[in-house]
Amino acid sequence: MDGVLNIYKPEGITSFDVVKSIRKITGEKKVGHAGTLDPMASGILPVCLGKGTKIIEYIMENHKVYVAKLKLGIITDTYDREGKSLEEKPIDCINKKKIEETIKSFVGVIEQVPPMYSALKVNGKRLYELARKGIEIERTARQINIDSIDILEIEIPYIKFKVQCSKGTYIRSLCYDIGKSLGVGATMWELERVENGPFKKENSQPLSNINPENIKEFCISIEEALNKYPKLSVKGETVKLLRNGVQVKNKYLIGDIPLNKMYRIYDEESFMGIGIRTVDGLKISKLLF
Repeated sequence: MDGVLNIYKPEGITSFDVVKSIRKITGEKKVGHAGTLDPMASGILPVCLGKGTKIIEYIMENHKVYVAKLKLGIITDTYDREGKSLEEKPIDCINKKKIEETIKSFVGVIEQVPPMYSALKVNGKRLYELARKGIEIERTARQINIDSIDILEIEIPYIKFKVQCSKGTYIRSLCYDIGKSLGVGATMWELERVENGPFKKENSQPLSNINPENIKEFCISIEEALNKYPKLSVKGETVKLLRNGVQVKNKYLIGDIPLNKMYRIYDEESFMGIGIRTVDGLKISKLLF
């Protein structure tokens, strides 16, 4: 079985628990998820099967949409409600206007420091492994993009908001940074991922709904999962060269294909894989079929 399942992960289990369940249901050895959700979080978790595991990196590039709730006045070591409380601060100075202005200031390209409790590796060690031993190390800030933040509800000390963001964004860190900017601290209280590129909550399937009889019905083709990339058909000598890993530079063969774009490349009508057109030519980045 080759493709992608749009699974809705419930709270209380890990993303790998979902992978194990799907592996057991399908009997497929090659199964992987495209973007970890913490156990306390719920929402969209694309699960790739068979050859679908080859496109995990492309799904990971998708922008995401989350609905989150934070609590003001408390800071924990994990930046979420499951962590150890480190500090509590009074929030009498906080009002709705100040909250709105502060949150709006995070829209755009910003620098974000990943939390210690994350799966990022530093010198071969995952940060959460060090954190569990009580070791905190300096983390390099990374550039991320917050496309938009919509405040859904303010009931101090709680703030509920919807955020669209680039890959690599930690909503826990965003909550922490909002609290820091307000001067009272904040901790993520709830999190739901409602979109991951073309994978949306409304067309997802709860893990509990998936069984051996219906799983094929819910499996999205690799081609469909990559439909954010425009279709590009090639033929003849170009097909042979691309399949052999050659970068095609001949302008007669590649014509005026726009530069610096990724494409779904087809041998006439048969899907081959993902390719990129640069100033150096056209080349297959990932041959899938």
